[in-house]
Amino acid sequence: MTDQWWVGVRQRVEAAGAGPSGSMVFGGLGHGWIVEDPLTHGELAELEAQTGVRLPEEYRTFLLDVGAGGAGPAYGLFPVRRVQGRWRWEGDGADLADLSRLAEPFPDHGPDPKLLDDLLAQRPEEEDFDDIEDFDDAIEAWDELWEVVMFAPERTAGAIVISHLGCAQREWLIISGSHRGTIWSDCRVDDVDLAPLLDEDGTPVTFARWYTDWLEKAERTALSAP
Repeated sequence: MTDQWWVGVRQRVEAAGAGPSGSMVFGGLGHGWIVEDPLTHGELAELEAQTGVRLPEEYRTFLLDVGAGGAGPAYGLFPVRRVQGRWRWEGDGADLADLSRLAEPFPDHGPDPKLLDDLLAQRPEEEDFDDIEDFDDAIEAWDELWEVVMFAPERTAGAIVISHLGCAQREWLIISGSHRGTIWSDCRVDDVDLAPLLDEDGTPVTFARWYTDWLEKAERTALSAP
């Protein structure tokens, strides 16, 4: 995609935020309809040099032509900022991404489904314990095993967290690998593995589609009469 995706988008976001029902859009009160200033070409070059990877085209042109983050899907698009000379993304769960591994390809496959099924089958149930303390110890031990599999650092190599949906559910933008440029849902808190967002016809949703779809829906709500 080209920067034509972003012609007038910043102005549309600002108009939606000023609309009569802007406060009714989910997450609007969280991001406040504020769009941070765009990055300069020099800042983007510095960001990419520090992370060692060229960002997906739709996202990098957004950073240059719309803003570094702010108003967007759910509680907003995580902003990327320079803090004490280093660039990083900021938001609830942004630190789940390992910025030193962005050039590594995001894995094509998650954990072995049979392994996940076996682990879920072994999950302790409170009614099986006479003592609540014994159950607490058992579920804590199980959680540790589950996190080793589901939250292994290599599971999210080559990706960044860009949005928080609430209740520890998030969305990732894939930076490197065969899924580069697509958006993935993260509901691992609910024992569900990472999965790509798909269009109606099963096509993976890319950053531009993800953002502009949100904006179109937000406009319909925000610009309607209260």
